[in-house]
Amino acid sequence: MADPDRIVKNARELGKIVDFGKTATDYGRHRAGFSPEFFDRLAVAGIVARGRRALDLGTGTGTIARGLAARGMIATGLDRSASMLAEADRLAREAGLTVRFVEATAEETGMDAGSFDVVMAGQCWHWFDRKRAAEEVLRVLAPGGKLVLGHFDWIPLPGNMVDATEKLIEQFNPKWTLGGGMGIHPQYLSGLSVAGFKNIETYSFDLDVPYSHEDWRGRIRASAGVGASLPPDRVAEFDAALAKILAERWPEQPMPVLHRTWTVTASKP
Repeated sequence: MADPDRIVKNARELGKIVDFGKTATDYGRHRAGFSPEFFDRLAVAGIVARGRRALDLGTGTGTIARGLAARGMIATGLDRSASMLAEADRLAREAGLTVRFVEATAEETGMDAGSFDVVMAGQCWHWFDRKRAAEEVLRVLAPGGKLVLGHFDWIPLPGNMVDATEKLIEQFNPKWTLGGGMGIHPQYLSGLSVAGFKNIETYSFDLDVPYSHEDWRGRIRASAGVGASLPPDRVAEFDAALAKILAERWPEQPMPVLHRTWTVTASKP
């Protein structure tokens, strides 16, 4: 199993060259978002509730922001990529949902102090300067407000399709060293405590996500190690190689792809 601290350190280094804006179309079309159960568990905990003000950091194509808006929350999605925000806005409008999208960073949101009841960060906390981001979250949260960190990670096991995909990414992009993770990120917790968050809780659950070959290829093209960091010709070569592996070794569709959802909740005093 990969060392979580190494994964986060390497993510910060890779983040200097990653541009998810280059993958916005594939990202919006092919990448599965957090499951309904993710939102349902937060609703049971009283975090997701109609009328509450929510800020979704690193919103990408707005999956979490849309999920919150669909449950009656007043949602703002924030991202540093204008291309991702344009895709997020399109998807929200197509779904008939009202979400405010803002171009800014998690470390400097530009939002008013105490203006949110909930701040979310889904699949992105490792890309941020976590100390500065935690300080900014505390600033924009109202007293008693909640921070939610969520991960929705594919799980590589020896010989499975995810493992083969990760090995192919490493072959095409040796700078990508984020493979081998098990979807649990305990290294976040001490930083949240030091920042001043209280009542920190974690939980996880697994589920299989069905992917067609086309959607899995699009999902991987949209990943940090491929479309967000490789030149277009190498992305095309990678995509052809992945298509060949899938056709030969996993021909049945849709393919069940094991994912793990891991969630942290924490309170501002």
